[in-house]
Amino acid sequence: MTSAQDEGPVFFHGRQLLANLAAGARLALFLRVRPHAFRVSALQFALLVAFNIALWIGAAAVRSGFAGEFDPGAVAAYLSGVPLLLLTALLLALIYRAPARLLSFAVAFISADPVFELAALGLPALASATGEAFAYAALLGWAWLVSMRAVVVLAGWQRPRFYKAALVVTSVMVLAIVALPDAEPWYEPVEGPPPRLANEALFHAQGRLIERSLQALQGGRQGTPELYFVGFAPDASADVFLREMRYVKRSFDERFRTAGRSIALVSSEEALEEFPIGSATNLARALSRVGEVIDAEEDVLFLFLSAHGNAQHRLSALQPPLELASVTPTALARMLQQARIKWRVIVVSSCYSGGYIEPLRDANTMVITASAADRISFGCEHGRDFTYFGEAYFKDALARSASFTEAFKLARRLVSEREAAERLVPSRPQIWVGEAIAAQLQKLAY
Repeated sequence: MTSAQDEGPVFFHGRQLLANLAAGARLALFLRVRPHAFRVSALQFALLVAFNIALWIGAAAVRSGFAGEFDPGAVAAYLSGVPLLLLTALLLALIYRAPARLLSFAVAFISADPVFELAALGLPALASATGEAFAYAALLGWAWLVSMRAVVVLAGWQRPRFYKAALVVTSVMVLAIVALPDAEPWYEPVEGPPPRLANEALFHAQGRLIERSLQALQGGRQGTPELYFVGFAPDASADVFLREMRYVKRSFDERFRTAGRSIALVSSEEALEEFPIGSATNLARALSRVGEVIDAEEDVLFLFLSAHGNAQHRLSALQPPLELASVTPTALARMLQQARIKWRVIVVSSCYSGGYIEPLRDANTMVITASAADRISFGCEHGRDFTYFGEAYFKDALARSASFTEAFKLARRLVSEREAAERLVPSRPQIWVGEAIAAQLQKLAY
């Protein structure tokens, strides 16, 4: 029999590491595994941490196509999860009154991580097929089940200890999701020339552009209810927002006679001389200017916002090299209140945009969103002319009906049919119509 001394410490500890990785894989894949399959020691735990960091970095490099730069600061963010894992192992050891099992729990948990890291490489494909929320929920559910299986393998099913262990594992996972930083160790390089806005002449020209655009907003005819248009596209990362906004503004100026009473704010490298950038500050200024020239009792504001959105209902804001603040539903409600704009139709085209309805709803407001508060919408890829909802509502539905509510009903059906044909998770566009706004819209002169 070969001893550790005969085969050398490096080979010996390497073989133990492979044994732990194999046991972790069997644990994660729900194959039969025994407690003694894990090689438990402080050194093995440290080796597993180092192996997982290396695999994490390698997986990130694969996702970026091996073109980019490594961020060493991300490793510190990754390591911040290690104390949380050890705390979990300690609590489980105390629950089972077996302090010696602390390292056993820690080694078992971390030995399964490589399987999750490799599986995460296929997460984007799963998210596109089933929806981002479902894909991440599935990954988290799998991780929870594997963690509980590790508890059973090492300590058994004894109740009520098992229930206490389940509570600990669940609580720590929630804490990790909320508190731990989401670090990415490998970033794609920024290619091409520096952002055009870094040019001094263009930067200062933006100030003149927003001033001219605001001053160009005209007051309406007294006694004739009219429509004002404000467009807001704050994300320069995808040209679909620029193209869609160009179409919508032109359509409203022609179809709904908003020429002279319309302004679009768009973040885009391509349109720095055409539109003021879509910053939250510019949006607040534009709404304030509309509030100055609008007849508060007669005229109606149509506000269109288009960008990426996240589950916290923030609109993405990107215009390098500036650091732009994202717009939230409460911030938008505050801007509208400060501008004293009474009658308004608000269309938000983004993922999770249904979260804008509750903060904005009142008797004088109509809110239309491209998705429910917990759903993503589609079609915001670079190179497209429209998002799915933007095309259905502004290009197709409003061409058939001047009623914003009737157009929404048609657009919702068109979007649903398209998503079903492409086997996408339904985005479920939403609408809120205040009890007074419908009658006011009937009075508009267009």
